[in-house]
Amino acid sequence: MDHLDSLEAQSIYILREAYKKFGKLGMLWSIGKDSTVLLWLAKKAFFGHCPFPFIHVDTTYKIPEMITFRDEMVKKYDLDLIVHKNEAALQAGMGPEQGRLVCCKALKTDGLQQVVTRYEFEGLILGIRRDEEGSRSKERVFSERNKDSEWDYTNQPPELWDQFKTDFPKGNHIRVHPILHWNEIDIWSYIERENIPVVDLYFAKEGKRYRSLGCAPCTGKIDSNAVTIAEIIEELKNTKVGERAGRAQDQEDSYAMQKLRKDGYM
Repeated sequence: MDHLDSLEAQSIYILREAYKKFGKLGMLWSIGKDSTVLLWLAKKAFFGHCPFPFIHVDTTYKIPEMITFRDEMVKKYDLDLIVHKNEAALQAGMGPEQGRLVCCKALKTDGLQQVVTRYEFEGLILGIRRDEEGSRSKERVFSERNKDSEWDYTNQPPELWDQFKTDFPKGNHIRVHPILHWNEIDIWSYIERENIPVVDLYFAKEGKRYRSLGCAPCTGKIDSNAVTIAEIIEELKNTKVGERAGRAQDQEDSYAMQKLRKDGYM
């Protein structure tokens, strides 16, 4: 079994354990490379049919090509997709001009909590990785939240030798992270091997490309000439720039993600 096979097997095991251990589950799909790989793994784990819905929390500020790609994937793979917007916040004029962290909390964190409450999800499956960002390195594969989806990052159970805690108090909310152990190069290598479709914003045009995708006002491009997956992988092997260097909310506050995730962000 090679490295990618091992990663895939572990992730499929985690997905099946989550389905076995918990009640109503949903899977977050941000339309980016990581959550699209997770979508692919879920289809493999359950033999082409996902037994839970996909969820997109739509801020209305996404890059238009992302929404086009989303809709194409839904049709191509017959996905059960929930699209939710925090309509009250949007109608009140919420946007990045109010402050990027304020906007993220209202449109993403609060929007996600609305989905959890409305559909009564016991757990959510997310495509986050430890190597992507500092606060995510503190995560566990099976991560407990309270009933309001708040995360106590100072009180995380050990997961030694892949022994996972799956017994949590009734009423608490669980986050499941099947690709937590992957890194960015693993993701792109797997996309290349499996021929997984991804939005073409990741590929360079006129010397620029997106390395990480989010809302249009808060996501910048990097200098790059990588127009193929092989070229992206080679670029990543030599870069010293962080994956989220183009994300404006991270620049606004060095603890931005930790603050947001403590309150229930992805």
